[in-house]
Amino acid sequence: MDPVTSALVLLLTPLASATVIALFLRRQGALASWISLGTAAVICGLALQMVANDTDVNASMEWLRFGDFSVSLGFKIDALARLMLFVVGFVGFLIHVFSLGYMHDDAARARFFGGLSVFMFSMLGIVVADSLFMIFIFWELVGFSSWLLINHYHEKQSAADASKKAFIVNRVGDFGFLLGIVWCYWQFGTTDLTALAQLAPAHAGAISAGLPLLLFCGAMGKSAQMPLHVWLPDAMEGPTPVSALIHAATMVAAGIYMLCRINFLMVPEALNAIACIGTVTAVYAALCAVVQRDIKKVLAYSTLSQLGYMVAAFGLGALKTEHGWIAAGVGAAMFHLTTHAFFKALLFLGSGSVIHGCHHEQDIFAMGGLRKKMPITFLTFTIGVAAIIGVPFLAGFFSKDAILYLAFKNNTAIFALLAFTAVLTSFYMVRMWKIVFFGEARSDHAGHAHESGLVMTLPLMLLAMLSIFGATGWFGLGLYPKLAGSIATLIPEAHDGDHTIILAVSIAVTVIGAVAAWFYYGASREDALEVRAGGLFRVLMSFKESFDTVYDYYVAKVQQRFAMLLNFLEQIFLAGLIIRGLAGLVGLVGIGARALHVGNLHAYVYWFLLGTVLLWAFATGVF
Repeated sequence: MDPVTSALVLLLTPLASATVIALFLRRQGALASWISLGTAAVICGLALQMVANDTDVNASMEWLRFGDFSVSLGFKIDALARLMLFVVGFVGFLIHVFSLGYMHDDAARARFFGGLSVFMFSMLGIVVADSLFMIFIFWELVGFSSWLLINHYHEKQSAADASKKAFIVNRVGDFGFLLGIVWCYWQFGTTDLTALAQLAPAHAGAISAGLPLLLFCGAMGKSAQMPLHVWLPDAMEGPTPVSALIHAATMVAAGIYMLCRINFLMVPEALNAIACIGTVTAVYAALCAVVQRDIKKVLAYSTLSQLGYMVAAFGLGALKTEHGWIAAGVGAAMFHLTTHAFFKALLFLGSGSVIHGCHHEQDIFAMGGLRKKMPITFLTFTIGVAAIIGVPFLAGFFSKDAILYLAFKNNTAIFALLAFTAVLTSFYMVRMWKIVFFGEARSDHAGHAHESGLVMTLPLMLLAMLSIFGATGWFGLGLYPKLAGSIATLIPEAHDGDHTIILAVSIAVTVIGAVAAWFYYGASREDALEVRAGGLFRVLMSFKESFDTVYDYYVAKVQQRFAMLLNFLEQIFLAGLIIRGLAGLVGLVGIGARALHVGNLHAYVYWFLLGTVLLWAFATGVF
């Protein structure tokens, strides 16, 4: 197939899968799951083929025309898109394989796998889009499909509430994103990414910070940056494979990818604001993760923190080297996005294996002793933990240190906060790892835990390999030569003294956090931090609850009352006075007119005489 045909097949195959499942296979879960898995395999194969061919694709066609205004849809597949296609395709395929085992007994698995296909279609559309307008179309489809998947257990009120929360919060960010797209078209006359990349340098001085910041609002929603982060922890109500798909490689990564796509529209003021928001999010989420008991909630806040890392990296912008200025922010953000997809998907699927083995127990303090009962899950989960905390020579070590090096060069305050976040990451991940896998079983569910089947453990082993070699081998820099220049400069090798400092800091923060967690937490079913430092524990718990409290107060006391006022005004003035009022007046005139037609000649004569008198009065000027 030629590149354009391959791109079409890549994009439309999951849509065809979802359509077939929705129309014909709603009661045939087994067949629906295999069709969805086959679709994911096709996507993965085509993505790998595009990566191997290293061929750019630029094609578009006119979709709509209104006078001089036209809307085109097309493909823009370059090195950045190929990187994202590989991440979405490969990790998405492994999540589909894992779902075969995890959702085997689910009565609604046809709907689940249909939702996965819709999600893959939506996400791939964002990756290959050649314009901001096309990105926005699939951006909204991602919001719909994530609502569908988070709401899979819709009979649970908490799942229904979480899906609505995710949908509404994302719409807030998407409104800002839409305003940014309109502003972009108004200023440049196009939303085509290739054309914008050519026009932006010539208009660099005329680009206001408001334009990129409005576009960043979309990333704030999808990538869950403060203050639009509140939906992501609650989204854990969905099945664990959904958590892996949304919170590892795809939906939350869409915001980072979109920022890298529009890097040419960024100005220093906007980049500074973006870096600050990312840093604050990273620190906040890490503090919240320290006090979580639900294994998926720990990983959810970890994802928030790592996304903050990526956003901060992007906001740190360019880096001056001996070869000139390079877009190091884009390189570092995408580098960490890629490695994070590997080890976070591994951790989420590993947590799913633990939950499945423990008969759907999710409280880490009700687990314990799983190291011997679930050896494959333990080994692969350990690799994931080691990768995320930055153990040397694993995937997370290189990408995390690339961000720290960029921060060290460009902003000392952000560097200090990100290093502190790294300590917290090591602390809460080792805390969870020790409590879940070591000691004695703390509940009957943990005592009767069992290892998952091959269909669930095989994806864990493959992701574990990527978490080890994903930054250095064939899946690393050699695969993406056009991005390698900006990334290679950031990897802490023996380039200069600063790299040595970053290497020392990285190892130190990893060791400090890990050792502190290992010795602080014991075999109790109570949280040691809550027992020994209750005040600090309550403060950290309030961090999470404070945002929900503020938003709940705003919705109940401000938004709801404003809506009631608008409803009252609508009923009185619009529906009452304007609509029903004029309709009532016309009705009265009609009733009076009908009363004139009585069929009596004498009555008609009287009306005729009255009309003659009125006409005479008007003609003589009486009126």
